[in-house]
Amino acid sequence: MRVQRRVWTTAAVTTAAVAGVLVFQGVTGASDADRDGRAVDAKSAPAKSDVHRTALKTSADGDSASLARRDTEPFSLLGVTWTDPAAKVDGRVEARTRSAATGEWTGWLPLDTEIDGRTEAGRSGVRGTTEPRWVGPSNGVEVRVTSADGARSGLPDGLRLDTVDPGGAPAPLAAEPVAFAADGTPGENGAPGEDPSPTLPAEEPDATPTDEPAPTPTTESPAPPSPPPPPPASTASPTPSTSPTTPSASPTPTPGPPSTVPQPPIVSRAAWKADESLNSEAPDYLDQVKAVFVHHTAQTNAYSCADSAAIVRGLHTYHVKSNGWKDLGYNFIVDKCGTVFEGRKGGVDRPVMGAHTYGFNRDTAGIAVIGMYTDTKAATAATTAVARVAAWKLGQYKADPAGTVQLTAGANGNNMDHKKFVAGNQYAFQRISGHRDGFATECPGLSLYQQLPAIRTLAAGPVSGLTISSVTGANASGSTYYTQSKVTVGWKATTPAAFVKSYELLVGGKPVATVKGDASSASATLAVGKHTVQVRATHQSGKTSLSPAATVVADRTAPAFSTKPSLTLRTGTVNATAVPLTLKWKATDSAALKEVRLTAPVARTYSPTTGSASHTAKPAAATTWKMTAYDRAGNTAAASVSGTPVILQESAAKKSGTWTTKSSSSYLGGKSYSSSTKNASLTWTFTGRSAAWVVSRAATSGQAHVYVDGKKTATVDLKSSATKYRDAIWATSWSSSAKHTVKIVVVGTKGRPALTTDGLVYLK
Repeated sequence: MRVQRRVWTTAAVTTAAVAGVLVFQGVTGASDADRDGRAVDAKSAPAKSDVHRTALKTSADGDSASLARRDTEPFSLLGVTWTDPAAKVDGRVEARTRSAATGEWTGWLPLDTEIDGRTEAGRSGVRGTTEPRWVGPSNGVEVRVTSADGARSGLPDGLRLDTVDPGGAPAPLAAEPVAFAADGTPGENGAPGEDPSPTLPAEEPDATPTDEPAPTPTTESPAPPSPPPPPPASTASPTPSTSPTTPSASPTPTPGPPSTVPQPPIVSRAAWKADESLNSEAPDYLDQVKAVFVHHTAQTNAYSCADSAAIVRGLHTYHVKSNGWKDLGYNFIVDKCGTVFEGRKGGVDRPVMGAHTYGFNRDTAGIAVIGMYTDTKAATAATTAVARVAAWKLGQYKADPAGTVQLTAGANGNNMDHKKFVAGNQYAFQRISGHRDGFATECPGLSLYQQLPAIRTLAAGPVSGLTISSVTGANASGSTYYTQSKVTVGWKATTPAAFVKSYELLVGGKPVATVKGDASSASATLAVGKHTVQVRATHQSGKTSLSPAATVVADRTAPAFSTKPSLTLRTGTVNATAVPLTLKWKATDSAALKEVRLTAPVARTYSPTTGSASHTAKPAAATTWKMTAYDRAGNTAAASVSGTPVILQESAAKKSGTWTTKSSSSYLGGKSYSSSTKNASLTWTFTGRSAAWVVSRAATSGQAHVYVDGKKTATVDLKSSATKYRDAIWATSWSSSAKHTVKIVVVGTKGRPALTTDGLVYLK
């Protein structure tokens, strides 16, 4: 027992999490330095763990066992074990614990009984066990074990509680979590950067027999015979008479072969402070790794990623001191933040024999995700990390992560789907399988199991969901982009960047730019014309995928005003500050006109199909109307027109016949002429390019003939149901400015012969 024991407080965990993204102190590959060349911290001493064992009291009828509530030495992980590794608990095993930080008790926590103690059989002292459960820093415990109704046999002998203090204290390690750069979305199980809750998991509700599916017993589970002396690893082959878990040992293992894909960052055993004194035996090696089995472990999602290294230490201690195995069973452990930890020793790049899937440890590796995934999906960071590790490990042996392989059963048994295995026979498995595919267990949980197809796709490629998301430097019109020359094409993909080797920007099917897999855009300068633009992604497996094509038109020709802007007077109300007029134009472009903007004297924007607009101008003031045409590529053309509206009062006209002057503030200038005399006339002479006659109107108003330059052009009826003043009732225009005359003649309409005129407006 250690002289000093550690109790982890909430404050310690919170302090570790304030730093945000976890940083780990050691990352290993095939050597003591990580793949970025950073050496493992030699000062990182192993953390010494404690295991405390307490026998459970079995009832007289043998159908139940318990451990009364009691104070304990500090611990953070627990499990129940029994003598015979082939025996099963047909019923429920539950524990409740007291937080060392708050003193509060949890509800009853179920302990998974589906683990097979024979996973590393043939060793002295191997025991049957529940799956260990992480409960956080605790100092009190209570346990109950109950046989299922109708169970044929009672509880196994030698029931005891094992509590583990993993030692050390939660502290950041110095390596970027494997999946953070690929996807910052942690999923349902917690965010990598969040401030963790206290290390103690939240109280969980009492479980009922239906909360955790009952384990499916193995139909054939003989105890394996003692193994013969192992042949060289290169010739070892499991047979029905060979131990399902005892491999051939290679006395001088060589480094593993290079992989077809990059190795992800892996936290070394030294970095998670493994106590190597727990197990001094040399690792066993396989010829190769043909498949990986995915597991879950530690039975809780209520943990902080700052505690992940301690959880791994707890698993290591439990597997060795409680299960009686030679080492941690899994080859790799992944937490919900995507950090990958080295599991069983022997070199992460080597085909180390693990203890993870009874009957199928040979030629496989085990990857366990810390958490409970029966009803909850694993975080994206975790599944990304699993896919990266699986792709790298299988890539060492040129295996397609999306493929299948024949594995030889090392023992009789069956899986969750009731498929039977006979030792020595071969069976087809996915290269990335779930524990339940090789053994009758819920592991890795239904939700995580349903994520395996997506994990295979990530690992095997190609890059999926690849689309062009933006074309900067260009304007979109429908599905076509227009640019003058240079564009920056942005893209997105559902495959995390960690799996992407490179992206290429293609123009007309030819690459014009190549960037790394963590990039999301590239630039190109396009020649004038129409182009097909795509992005090609190369997965780390070498498989490629193409985005849908985008059409980009490069256009450097400015638009044109095929009809220059012009002004004409129009009908409408005239006053001392506003004369109604129409602005006309026509703009065209060789590629695509975007819009025409009026910039002075007012600001307006018009669609490419618009060619006229109604405005007003101040009389007696010269006004310049400025316009700019824009095409889709950003090319522009400018044009303008100037004009001055002039009001000619009625008194400025040459009169014939009888006219009467009328006064009112409603008239232009306060006065107007009125006449009911047939053929009475008014004539205005001016030099301009447009003219409009301004009148007053009422229900009794009559009609007038209009002559322009001596020719009759219209007969205008001034009758109106509503009284109107200063109404430009008639307008005309010419192509250019010239001297003109406008004459109005009273028709003398029967019953309403009178008309009132306010004058004439012309545009010069």
